Amino acid sequence: MNAPTREARIRLDALVGNVEVLRRTVAPAAVMGVVKADAYGHGMLPVARALTDAGIDWLGVADVDEALAVRAAGIETPLLAWLHGSPADFRAAAEHDVDVAVSSLEQLDAAALAGARVHLKFDTGLSRNGIAPEQADAVIARAVEHERAGRLRVRGLMSHLSGASPADDAGQRAAFAAVVVTAEAAGLDPQVRHLAASLAAITAPDARFDLVRVGIALYGVRPDPSLDVASLGLRPVMSLASSVAAVRRVPAGTGISYGYTHRTDAPTTLALVPLGYADGIPRHASGRAEVAIGGVRYPQVGRIAMDQFVVDVGDAAVAVGDEVIVWGDPADGAPSADEWADAAGTIGYEIVTRVGPRVVRVAQA
Repeated sequence: MNAPTREARIRLDALVGNVEVLRRTVAPAAVMGVVKADAYGHGMLPVARALTDAGIDWLGVADVDEALAVRAAGIETPLLAWLHGSPADFRAAAEHDVDVAVSSLEQLDAAALAGARVHLKFDTGLSRNGIAPEQADAVIARAVEHERAGRLRVRGLMSHLSGASPADDAGQRAAFAAVVVTAEAAGLDPQVRHLAASLAAITAPDARFDLVRVGIALYGVRPDPSLDVASLGLRPVMSLASSVAAVRRVPAGTGISYGYTHRTDAPTTLALVPLGYADGIPRHASGRAEVAIGGVRYPQVGRIAMDQFVVDVGDAAVAVGDEVIVWGDPADGAPSADEWADAAGTIGYEIVTRVGPRVVRVAQA
């Protein structure tokens, strides 16, 4: 017996189109395509290849292991990794032409021992990693020392916005601009200065500097509820597809799935979809989301289970084997990943990145 369909269709034409839209939006700044976390669930290597073929300026990943996987695939685009444990394998990064972001004096010294190219990452208010404001002068001075001795090259200066409010972001932008002035006055000559991720890249021209790091917007998912990505010309890249596994007609009052959180109001037809929270379908969206079957949207009803969920199709002539689009491009009649995020009380980032390993990624040109 064939296994039920579980397929994430990755539309590389939409990805390339999104790159073109974003390039026009942020010009003259360069664009880094962020492919960390398996390209936000879309498949890191096919996405990285497509971005490279489209002429992306940089690729970005979280850590050195991800970077080495990109290099092992023969992809030579400039590449930055910015999140490191201890000890970090900066020597492997240097040997494979991978830039690394450093967030402390200790990381800077380790990068110098490895002969790496570095981006100094400053904490301007996000309070995660990054060089603390009180350490900035000392790190800059040590970076100048290392660079003049030929131990490393400071290729970039960077930070990350919180997106808490326009005022908070403006404060962070000012803090970053100030530390750039300090670093350059001390003798550093970085090739790129970068602060903006997807939201600021699109909405805040004064945060673009030389380079923007575009992640979720690249995949056609909104970086913030305030932003309508479709109106910008960005298209969803992932379409999560399945097929109807079973159909049954039930009378009014029929309880559905665990706990009977939904009972039918009238005689209706139920379609079973073989995807569940083990595949990344958010259980918190139970009873609040929709899918598309034959181009028509129907409500998901009852609790989403580990491997399956139920759709109420009313009196429609739905049959076993019919294609189900869980999320995809609303222009094609499907719900979006952002709609599922709203139903689950989360963000689109989580919806696409949590798609599980049973779902086959199929790259489509």
